Amino acid sequence: MLGSVKSGDGRLLFFETSGDPKGHPVFLLHGTPGSRVGPRPRTSVLYKLGIRLISYDRPGYGESQRLKGRAVRHAAADVAAIADQLNLGPFSVLGRSGGGPHALACAALLPPRRVASAAALVSIAPPDAEGLDWFEGMAQSNVIAYEAATAAVKNGSAECLDRLKANLASNADAIRDKPESLLGLLTPEMPTADKAVVGHGGIRGLLLANYKTSVVRSSFGWLDDVLSFRQDWGFEPGKIVEVPTMLWHGEHDTFSPVGHFRWLADRIPSATPVLKREAAHFAALPAVPEILAWLRDRARDRFGATV
Repeated sequence: MLGSVKSGDGRLLFFETSGDPKGHPVFLLHGTPGSRVGPRPRTSVLYKLGIRLISYDRPGYGESQRLKGRAVRHAAADVAAIADQLNLGPFSVLGRSGGGPHALACAALLPPRRVASAAALVSIAPPDAEGLDWFEGMAQSNVIAYEAATAAVKNGSAECLDRLKANLASNADAIRDKPESLLGLLTPEMPTADKAVVGHGGIRGLLLANYKTSVVRSSFGWLDDVLSFRQDWGFEPGKIVEVPTMLWHGEHDTFSPVGHFRWLADRIPSATPVLKREAAHFAALPAVPEILAWLRDRARDRFGATV
């Protein structure tokens, strides 16, 4: 089911619900770039798990209106607005890749009575992560984008901002013309484990639909994600104390290197860290059903079998 809601500042947010309407509600927060149609388990799987899945276009992606200057923290208020629209009780959040920091924002900033459980899959760490070599082991395409974003937001470099805008706009144009183009750019930087996952026909088709929808109107969502990751997130992950939070990662990840996972795991008091030794970044896609079950069970532990 497709729906929309106005955020607190009047922006339109578009969301979809799928799965069991009476199941435990879980927000699935998409990657970068991404959209509300991002890869998800089949409806039959969601029914079997007892999950009502809610996904939405972050501002600037898909049909949702842009929030210029968006920070990671803004996701908490947007998720709360959708939850209010749907009259939800306690819900869970699951963020993959670029959705990971936004899931952590919900766990840190929303009242613990609202967020029953959380999961951040293959997430990056904050830009000011003390003791972390932020770029160590990272794919060069990400290094280039994040270094430009750092120069733009911390040093006020208009030249770097313009270069980043132009690069992402060009990539978005290529995706609209040929959705396979982004995977074509990323594949040379993928470890073997990732190539095996994205080579699966079903997963590849879901990724292509996701990318195409993400830039249907503009590349601003993509731009604002990249900029937001390299400035103050607006919360400290260490403040996530009451909400059970799974951190899931592949050891061979080149897009969100494993050092980011270890940094978050060391600092989130309520973290359950799960490190997959033979996996990389895209292995988080087929892992979603088992993580949904974990989120559901932790929600029941806290609030009883009715959630």
